[in-house]
Amino acid sequence: MLRPSSLTPGQWIARGTCRCLTDHGFACVTELVPRARLRVDVMALGRKGEIWVVECKSSRQDFTSDRKWRGYLDYADRFFWAVDADFPVDLLPEETGLILADGHGGEILRWGEEQKLAPARRKAVTQGFARTAAWRLQGWTDPGPAAVADPAITFFP
Repeated sequence: MLRPSSLTPGQWIARGTCRCLTDHGFACVTELVPRARLRVDVMALGRKGEIWVVECKSSRQDFTSDRKWRGYLDYADRFFWAVDADFPVDLLPEETGLILADGHGGEILRWGEEQKLAPARRKAVTQGFARTAAWRLQGWTDPGPAAVADPAITFFP
């Protein structure tokens, strides 16, 4: 099946990544903003409170133009790249995780190194994740008040 024209290549990869992570027991939020000028493609929260960040890349140029990805490491226990089958995976740092995905699902090919978050940071990230998810859900059920709240609120000012 071809990618729907309503989704960008990155969104297509993110959708399959979220399906994959859901199969591993994670809840996912896409396009989450932990701090100003830093937007995570996928953040996932596990059953035991573990936090994973996934950056979706659709091309070589998309990867080489990204200078912010190391900033995501401060908000995750594990970091992954998610790419499609055509992506040149030899470009990706070996200490990071790797997910092969398309809009239908994905597979974890390599686990990123685990770097446990400090307790205070974990609490702040978890609360930011929950508040963002709740605002988005509220926006589906009642777009009035939710539209006033900034769904891209940052965890840290």
